[in-house]
Amino acid sequence: MADDKKFTEDAYEQTLIALFRDELGYAYECGYDVERDYKEPFYRADLVASMRRLNPELPADAMDEGIKQITNISIGTLEQNNEQFTLWMQNGLEVGFLQNGEERTALMRLIDFDHPERNLFKVVNQWRVEEYKNKRCDMVVMVNGLPLVVVELKSAVSEDASIDDAYKQIKNYQQSIPSLFSYNAFNVISDMSETRAGTITAKLERYMEWKTIDGSYESTLFADYRTFFLGMFQKQRLLDILQNFICFDKNQGKYAKILTAYHQYYAVGKALQRTRTAVEGNGKIGVFWHTQGSGKSLSMVFYAHQLVQRLPEVTIVVVTDRKDLDNQLFGQFCRCQDFLRQEPQNAQSREDLGNLLRNRKSGGIIFTTIQKFEEGDSALSTRRNIIVMTDEAHRSQYGEEHWDNKSLTMKKGFSQKMREALPGASFIGFTGTPISDRDRDTEEVFGNYIDVYDMSQAVDDGATRPVYYESRVVNLNLDEDTMNLLNDEFDNLADEGATEEQIRQAKQEHSRLEVLLGEDATIDTLVRDIIQHYEQNRAQELTGKAMIVALTRSIAIKIYRKMLELRPQWTEKVKVVMSGSNQDPEDWQPIIGNEAYKKELARKFKDNDDEMKIAIVRDMWLTGFDVPSLATMYVYKPMSGHNLMQAIARVNRVFPGKEGGLIVDYVGIAQALKSAMQQYTNRDRRRFGDPDIAKTALVKWKEEMEICRDQLHGFDYSGFFEQDNSKRALAITSGANFLSSPAMVQRKKNFMEHSNLLHNATTLCRSLLNEQQKAEVCYMDALRVMMLKLSQKGKISRHEINERIGELLRQSVKTDGVINLFGDRQIEFSLFDDAFIQEVKNMKERNLAVELLTKLMKEKIKQQKKTNVVQSDLFSDMLSQSLSNYLKGLLTNEEVIEELLKMAQQMKQAEAEGNDLGLSPEEKAFYDALSTPEGVRQAYSDEEFVALTRELTEVLHRNRTIDWNRKESARAKMRVMVKRLLKKYKYPPEGAEKALETVMRQCDHWADDEENVVSTL
Repeated sequence: MADDKKFTEDAYEQTLIALFRDELGYAYECGYDVERDYKEPFYRADLVASMRRLNPELPADAMDEGIKQITNISIGTLEQNNEQFTLWMQNGLEVGFLQNGEERTALMRLIDFDHPERNLFKVVNQWRVEEYKNKRCDMVVMVNGLPLVVVELKSAVSEDASIDDAYKQIKNYQQSIPSLFSYNAFNVISDMSETRAGTITAKLERYMEWKTIDGSYESTLFADYRTFFLGMFQKQRLLDILQNFICFDKNQGKYAKILTAYHQYYAVGKALQRTRTAVEGNGKIGVFWHTQGSGKSLSMVFYAHQLVQRLPEVTIVVVTDRKDLDNQLFGQFCRCQDFLRQEPQNAQSREDLGNLLRNRKSGGIIFTTIQKFEEGDSALSTRRNIIVMTDEAHRSQYGEEHWDNKSLTMKKGFSQKMREALPGASFIGFTGTPISDRDRDTEEVFGNYIDVYDMSQAVDDGATRPVYYESRVVNLNLDEDTMNLLNDEFDNLADEGATEEQIRQAKQEHSRLEVLLGEDATIDTLVRDIIQHYEQNRAQELTGKAMIVALTRSIAIKIYRKMLELRPQWTEKVKVVMSGSNQDPEDWQPIIGNEAYKKELARKFKDNDDEMKIAIVRDMWLTGFDVPSLATMYVYKPMSGHNLMQAIARVNRVFPGKEGGLIVDYVGIAQALKSAMQQYTNRDRRRFGDPDIAKTALVKWKEEMEICRDQLHGFDYSGFFEQDNSKRALAITSGANFLSSPAMVQRKKNFMEHSNLLHNATTLCRSLLNEQQKAEVCYMDALRVMMLKLSQKGKISRHEINERIGELLRQSVKTDGVINLFGDRQIEFSLFDDAFIQEVKNMKERNLAVELLTKLMKEKIKQQKKTNVVQSDLFSDMLSQSLSNYLKGLLTNEEVIEELLKMAQQMKQAEAEGNDLGLSPEEKAFYDALSTPEGVRQAYSDEEFVALTRELTEVLHRNRTIDWNRKESARAKMRVMVKRLLKKYKYPPEGAEKALETVMRQCDHWADDEENVVSTL
């Protein structure tokens, strides 16, 4: 297909400009046409005009001061600058001025959020900024001259460009032109097929799609670019996002800038509407069910912020059911207190809660645990302007009124106690798991669902990862009595409406179960199996983080001690995390530690590089504790219902390369998992109702392995299974050679795709594979890595390939050392390296040699295009012709290799010619451009032609201005100067026009080379 027929990056850019201009109603300007100081990342003329329009009451000196502050943000790091601007953008900027001799202050609005039509919305393309380097952004969305959104595009049809490249470009911009990002609300990366948004601190996996225009989730499976841009950039919605759905989470000096996901945005909007109705009515706002890991805590922050903004008179009471959850959620709110515009307070007792409510008529965010409502009967406040936000709203926490055997009276449930304590309040429940059919009182307190964001949607959106299950109960050889007791325990856990007598009986059975599961022989078997499973299958996954959930505190200690007995070197690798008690044995104290020690363990476990890899827990860290890289949980404790679903969700967080979380079961939680899923949506039940890896990941593994074998049909790679490393290396290079044949283009593409899917499936079901299967996976991995490295852009060394494949082998088949594929010399593959050229000539794998030479040739030509368009065109045509003949079968391997090596020699000679003439690479480029008309060069002596070339280069240098090639007047001026110079040197008229066009084309590539444009021009 000809280049002009392709849907290029520029074509996509023009499509988006039309969408912003014609459908969203934005003004449009091309960056090339804006006369401005390129060191200013904002649009000063628009900014000044907008500030005057939005703040007509401000005197001139206040206006000048405000604009000066806005245009000179330099208080610290990029994150600090950006946070300062975000606060100004959302809340206004305080400016001082003199009035009648007195100092006064006023608030200068940067954006009018109440009247969208008063703001100037503009999209500009090719927006250049000069700072440490000069960069030109594809598109920038401006509001009132402020560059709030940077949009980086990649071609939808280019195989060499992807959304990953767009992300890397954004990160590169942040380093090169950080002043632009002081004003950044968020960034957008898009290759048309995929479009995502993220903030200045977001990693690629946290750039998220916006999958709906109107808030419905029905059409979210495939979100096209139109859905994204129309969904996020409708003017009123963009302003809403800017004001209410962007915040900073600051933790111990680290900044995380948070941008709402689409499900959070629409759900919070629904909750706010329901709140207005409930406050005036029955006080039942509803239940907000967003599956674990999808950002529920931040949704609560966004909702609280909206309440403060829209209903400033309300007091917010946040209720949790446990102290550690209270601390975690309180910590989240505290880290976002600038966004909330007030400091949350934590009630230490029921009396303290009452005082905090009585001492204010409105406002405030107060945290408390549910238990504080049980400590008395009187009303704490009768005000109607109280909103109660409850985390994890379930019957197990709120319970109905029941008979208490101890007091021989009816005992009130939490729901009733809350209502009596706050009779005028309105209630909203937030949960990560669905409300069960039996949780009628939960609905009585809160009302119906406000919004449901289920597991299926979260996984499809990339907000969470799926969780899989592996049973290893049989490995413990538990006797029939223990299994029966386990079944009874699950039944008791599932029966949430148990009487006191039933609970007492269950506790007795639980103690018997503790004795049986805590026996030394059983613990010994358990720990040995966990160690074997972890070392062979999970230690190398991601960061190697794993969690062991123990039935009781004493069993947790036993597991810890047995683990250190078997692996004494693991003293820093494995730790126990649980609450302490005054009744604990003295020798437990060094293991459990104090609160500060537990905080330090939390920090270590969240640190991907820390040597702490395994946490043994009982209840702590099973809810509200997020470690994204955690991918493995060993379960030695019966759990059911929402408690079970909350616990296993610890391994569903998003992390690069994470296919899913794995639950390894030693107590038979399979049925409890299926039962818990009965309350989920129909699609969740269909998709995750049976997450057994033997029925899911292993089936997928077998399918992908068959496909990979099919792609290698006709090639014998059995040598890889020998002990001889040289035979293994030969199997890898020969396999790459086999797939690199011109006849194998489609097979190679299929192999690259499905070997990657095979690798992903293997991460989950490795423990079910035998040694032969693991070795075969290792071969497929090694072959894919080698071919990937050979096809990637950029330089590559033999050592890098050897190390990467050697690491795969060490992980998969425990081989020693690195398989040496390309000899011992740790040098880069280079077209001009004589030793390397000789090595290529000697390679037996001729298809692989063609692949390697073609890659290097394309890189060299692409690099050459920036400096010498004539030579680039020449060698590009030669390469295309050779490869075309090769693919058609007109050239053999030997012949095409010979042609490519000959071409490399010609390239080398072409570079040497410039040196012989005493020309710089830049001068040589114009020398070649002037030589293009046939016969012209012969009309001059060497000295004359070199003089012409040098003067031309100097003239072009001296008169080049920023973006000259985009401005017709500047291009015309340059053409006139070139013509005058050619005339001065009596250049043959019949060749002058062709020479002129070639010179101008060389200048265009010269100008497009961003790294070579210096700020002094």
